[in-house]
Amino acid sequence: MKQKQLGTNGPMVSALGLGCMGMSDFYGPADRNESLATIQAAVDAGIQLLDTGDFYGMGHNELLIREALATIPREKLFIAVKFGALRAPDRSFLGVDTRPAAVKNALAYTLQRLGTDYVDLYQPARVDPQVPIEDTVGAIKEMVDAGYVRHIGLSEAGADTLRRASKVHPIAQLQIEYSLVSRHIEEEILPTARELGIAISAYGVLSRGLLSGHWTPERSSQAGREFRGHLPRFQGENLEKNLALVEALRGIAEEKGANVAQIATAWVISRGEDVIPLIGARKRSHLADALAALELVLDADDLTRIEAAVPKDAVAGTRYDAWQMNMLDSERS
Repeated sequence: MKQKQLGTNGPMVSALGLGCMGMSDFYGPADRNESLATIQAAVDAGIQLLDTGDFYGMGHNELLIREALATIPREKLFIAVKFGALRAPDRSFLGVDTRPAAVKNALAYTLQRLGTDYVDLYQPARVDPQVPIEDTVGAIKEMVDAGYVRHIGLSEAGADTLRRASKVHPIAQLQIEYSLVSRHIEEEILPTARELGIAISAYGVLSRGLLSGHWTPERSSQAGREFRGHLPRFQGENLEKNLALVEALRGIAEEKGANVAQIATAWVISRGEDVIPLIGARKRSHLADALAALELVLDADDLTRIEAAVPKDAVAGTRYDAWQMNMLDSERS
């Protein structure tokens, strides 16, 4: 597995990360045994970076990773944890809390659920508009100094927030959505991250399955209460327009002997040595698909054709609903 550096002064990690969210939440039921087998298969393939959040299944995802750690040596994993999102018993979201006391409280519970005495990277899931980012990062820095956290990250932060946070402590990575149909970071956020020596942990590289090559209008109609059923890009005329983009991409993929998901993942991989795609695989078959994208070589002509098939602003619909979009510091940048 190729290695990439997590920020200018950060550690070397695998060129792909495994996003574990779907094993516990948002995309319908997942099979526990298959989830554990997928984590093991990822480690066997050389993936070190596991991405989780304390609110994924309200602790379920961290407990799942704890199970995986029963057979995987802790030193083989780089565990990144998001915190701060508030949820109710009915699984709805209530907002975000990244006050210094909340930072330390959340970390204490995370360490207990994971069954480990440190996390490799700790990051607020969203920028809390009620709490100065300096206070949040300052509290995590205290946990770094105490040995409970190794590195600090941010998620969905805008350029100004990155600059302010970096004055308090080096930021190793920015986790943010980045795909062929979500390229807003290229204007200001990505250049700022590169200026500050911050790596990009790219989630949503398949736009939650939209770019998988397997999504259909019928599947959207059956999504029900599943997360994607509420996303604008998966609804009505937006979906029709977006699936037309997928079909344009499919033709290029077939010429390369690949599928749509692999070509979309390979495009994100091509964005730079500081961009690390997170693969949201819930099954070993999905993981194998993503690993194959590492072997897919895209030359300048391929990239030009891909970006012509899926132009930068061609996607229809926002990536979240209005309430969630309003929570994104990155969209205000």
